[in-house]
Amino acid sequence: MKSDLYPMKFTPVYKDYPWGGSRIPETYNRDVPEGIYAESWEIADRDDGMSVVSNGPLAGKTLREVLRTDPAGVMGSNVKGSKFPLLIKLIDSKQKLSVQVHPNDETAVQYGGEAKTEMWYLLGENTPQVYCGLNEGVTKESFLQAVSDGTSGDTMRPVPVEKESAVFVRGGRIHAIDDGCLILEIQQNSNTTYRIYDWDRMGNDGKPRDLHIDQAVEVINWNDNENPLVKPTLLVNTDGFKCWEVLKCKYFRLEKLIFSAPLKVPMDGKSFHALFVSEGEAVIEWSGAREIVKAGESILIPAALPAYTLVGKATVLRTSIPD
Repeated sequence: MKSDLYPMKFTPVYKDYPWGGSRIPETYNRDVPEGIYAESWEIADRDDGMSVVSNGPLAGKTLREVLRTDPAGVMGSNVKGSKFPLLIKLIDSKQKLSVQVHPNDETAVQYGGEAKTEMWYLLGENTPQVYCGLNEGVTKESFLQAVSDGTSGDTMRPVPVEKESAVFVRGGRIHAIDDGCLILEIQQNSNTTYRIYDWDRMGNDGKPRDLHIDQAVEVINWNDNENPLVKPTLLVNTDGFKCWEVLKCKYFRLEKLIFSAPLKVPMDGKSFHALFVSEGEAVIEWSGAREIVKAGESILIPAALPAYTLVGKATVLRTSIPD
């Protein structure tokens, strides 16, 4: 099937969590009914939100069906197994998200759930801060007292953000996204969230959402005080092309590409490239074919593709799996 693989677009999977708004469809001119669009799962291989190919000969097939046929051809040799390793999504926080934490690889094995390390890339105009990590001096005992008092939000480190800020959220790092943020989130393929405090909010069913204090206490890293804000590294700086490495960890690598001249991108078979056009419009060309990708759209370049060319004038956020 390798010769049949091509850059794939997917139909977004939307989530109507009670803290969401309508900024995603409004910002990116998506033709959807009125409603809450808290998250848009752009590329997902999950039972609770499965990507379906929307372009080309594979249209109508799920990402999982494509992966079953040729996992290495889609994902590359850096990925083991047949499950897509990441979940790539957009987040619109019209209201604050809950105070929460996710397990890391070690605590997921020990206490259950799926490990989840993630990062946030801020899009557009956003609230001036998010919360990530514990304030210095917060202990397990003082945290539990704050939970009892309904002030657990005060235990978290405020992190100033603006457009294009990048925040690294390791598994075990307590966090909350403030209201007014539009975010591209790159994360391990997980949906395990231990909710600690939900700002006394009701769920869509009119009842308080479940909290998971016991699980959260087991997986929080109580010594996590480092600054989660990361500084991109400029890798290429030419007249028609600039490239920054925004963040690289063992689970994913995010780069920012700005181009105004045709850019040929070779592939080495080690990893897919998941592209999100944050500004402008890009044309993806390969093997005599082409696909237009507008601002707010995502496309998955399979690892088996020998190369592709980016044409147009755009800012593209590219996710891959590092060696």
